[in-house]
Amino acid sequence: MKKIDLIIIGAGPAGIGCAVEAKLHNKEVLLLEKSNNICQTLVQFYKDGKRVDKAYKGCDGTNYSHVPFEDGTKESTLETFEKALKEHKIEVEFSSEVENVKKQNENFIVSTSKGDYECKNIIIAIGRMGKPNKPDYKLPLTLTKIINFNANSVLGNEKILIVGGGNSAAEYAVDLANSNKVSLCYRKKEFTRLNDINLKDINEAGNSGKVELKLGIDINEVEDEGGKARVKFNDDTNELYDRIIYAIGGSTPLDFLQKCGVSVDDKGVPLMDANKQSNVKGIFVAGDIATKNGASIVTGLNDAVKIIEVLD
Repeated sequence: MKKIDLIIIGAGPAGIGCAVEAKLHNKEVLLLEKSNNICQTLVQFYKDGKRVDKAYKGCDGTNYSHVPFEDGTKESTLETFEKALKEHKIEVEFSSEVENVKKQNENFIVSTSKGDYECKNIIIAIGRMGKPNKPDYKLPLTLTKIINFNANSVLGNEKILIVGGGNSAAEYAVDLANSNKVSLCYRKKEFTRLNDINLKDINEAGNSGKVELKLGIDINEVEDEGGKARVKFNDDTNELYDRIIYAIGGSTPLDFLQKCGVSVDDKGVPLMDANKQSNVKGIFVAGDIATKNGASIVTGLNDAVKIIEVLD
């Protein structure tokens, strides 16, 4: 397992700003980005030539960071951040969605779809947009209340199908099996993305019969049958479930914060101190995710300066 001083989650302006400041403080840094681009919001939602302002919403426009960002266009903004990455030799792991964050002694274990990392500090610099991944087949709108993308709504004593083969799916299955009848469906014949602890736990749960493992099986269709979910599998079997939980990647920002153990207030803003450190010592928040409605690029860059100055 690779050990790193600092892992930054999200390669937008705030995340890149954090990486630059950390490098200048001689920190070993890894930047994790779930998409295949930096500044995904700009790339995906901004039209070519669209103006990008340094400050908005009455924010202070003074840039205290070492990223020389000024008012410009979509193209000039992307160029500025790409240049910053190259100049400071910052490593970015693209298409690397964080599935799990666990505290282990004084460090954190960060599990991604590509591997696990150990680090001393984490900065969460994701945007406020985001949603869970959904399957290709249609899900009945009438089953919205019992088809979930996290385990928050489970009542207990339910027959539950969990879909997915990542760390979240395995953890949901093992945990929920204590008070529910749980099956785990994964389209591959074996788990390939689990950390050692989750692999051991889910295999033990499967071997003991605590969790029914449906490996190498996919789902063709889900139907509403009297308010429950009739699931038709590609091995010509079907079963009725009280609840389905899809753990196939993606999450809302609030779900992601919860996954990391970060508490939020009633407006969804992370609880943090003046240095942007959350209630979890060693986990910081920067940029959009540290606000109610989003922040300017300069706000995110200045968050970076504030955070890196207080890191161990």
